Amino acid sequence: MNDVPLPGGPVRGSRTGRPIMAALDLLGRRWALRVLWELRDGPVGFRALQQRCDDVSPTVLNTRLAELRRAGIVEQDEARAHRLTPLGADLLAALAPLQNWARRWARAGR
Repeated sequence: MNDVPLPGGPVRGSRTGRPIMAALDLLGRRWALRVLWELRDGPVGFRALQQRCDDVSPTVLNTRLAELRRAGIVEQDEARAHRLTPLGADLLAALAPLQNWARRWARAGR
């Protein structure tokens, strides 16, 4: 799992792995943001998470979860449900302004 974008190593768009570039690489991967969004209200088991993500393939979901765990954003609890780490919760809080903007954008398009 050496291809998980982490700050300090080469990532898409940056040979030096600047933290913002590593974050954009990780979050730009298919389904990564959706997985984070679906974990916003607390732990979710694999099958339920797959359903919440519009039945994403198990392979893709497993890959994203592994990457997000390696990045320290998601973890599994004792019941093997997936949840955000404190760092993951910080990330969702950082994305809140984007959610607010998206709502304004939706209203403006009417």
